[in-house]
Amino acid sequence: MLVIVVENAPPRLRGRLAVWLLEVRAGVYIGSYGRRVREMIWGQICASIEEGNAVIAWAAPNDAGFEFDTCGRNRRVPVDMDGLRLVSFAAEAALPTQPGPTATNFTQRRGR
Repeated sequence: MLVIVVENAPPRLRGRLAVWLLEVRAGVYIGSYGRRVREMIWGQICASIEEGNAVIAWAAPNDAGFEFDTCGRNRRVPVDMDGLRLVSFAAEAALPTQPGPTATNFTQRRGR
């Protein structure tokens, strides 16, 4: 299972997501894809998010049962606490100014 939530996303990105995933609510997309397709979709989101932000979550064989990542400008930042990913709230002055994956690089976590 794959879930993507976008806020303030450009219309062309929302249209692109609708090609691959089902939009069940405004900005909430779900689907079921493998790792390679998920990474391709996430790469397109991070490259096109502009002033918006996005979060992706997918099923994973870990203690939590899922993993997630974020990109864009958002106060919620993923942090690693002893192998468990949690969400921290950043101060508004410390928000990243450029879109892109926060906390860790999406492909670096995969051990590549």
